[in-house]
Amino acid sequence: MLNYTIYRHAQAKKWVTFVHGAGGSSAIWYKQVREFRKHFNVLLLDLRGHGDSKTHLRDAFADKYTFDSITDDIVEVIDHEKIEKSHFIGISLGTILIRNLAEKHKHRVDKMVMGGAILKLNFRSQVLMRLGVIFKSLVPYLWLYKFFAFVIMPNKNHKESRSLFVREAKKLYQKEFIRWFKLTSEINPLLRFFRGADIKIPTLYVMGSEDYLFLPSIEKVAKSHRFSELFVVPECGHVVNVEQPTVFNTQVLEYLGVRPS
Repeated sequence: MLNYTIYRHAQAKKWVTFVHGAGGSSAIWYKQVREFRKHFNVLLLDLRGHGDSKTHLRDAFADKYTFDSITDDIVEVIDHEKIEKSHFIGISLGTILIRNLAEKHKHRVDKMVMGGAILKLNFRSQVLMRLGVIFKSLVPYLWLYKFFAFVIMPNKNHKESRSLFVREAKKLYQKEFIRWFKLTSEINPLLRFFRGADIKIPTLYVMGSEDYLFLPSIEKVAKSHRFSELFVVPECGHVVNVEQPTVFNTQVLEYLGVRPS
């Protein structure tokens, strides 16, 4: 089972589950935990191969990595903790996992918050993926990861996000990076389906105005999906919860029906 941390609230019944992206860990939510645990029960996950869900669990995750199998890891945890329903908050690739979970287990999802959401790979990101396929077994994965992080988060004000993700990615192994990278082979059909299907679960997209790779597609989806809303954070890149935590926390808490303290 995945490594996870729970903060229980003395009175609150509702849960919030945080899902990080590829190369990160539950540590990326350090600017959210204090605020959210004032109002909710909080569940923080380390996805397979990330954070503390790594060495001792490698044999348990020896099967082929798919979005369904990684989604099932999350469901296993909420089942184990008898969490019947939760709000889900994700960042980057974590938003794909949340949406996939909602497709498979709609009754388990209250509201979805998608930070730095990925719903389409534009030409630049497609080229990035192809380069990764070519070089993933030839060069140290951290070189590739640093390159990807710079392309996705290029500006000076994105430096903290880049540094955080690279620091967390150092905890991965080369084989683990390759396993995750192979997920790109199934990503386009999945994202195409997500863009075309309004799942009818209240969804807030929180995107940075400088998230050049992914914002344009989210703008289109937010307009066409009846249950979706978009909030764009000015002067902010891909990892909105790290770069603009006060704005992120305020908008998300209000969307989830509580007044930030």
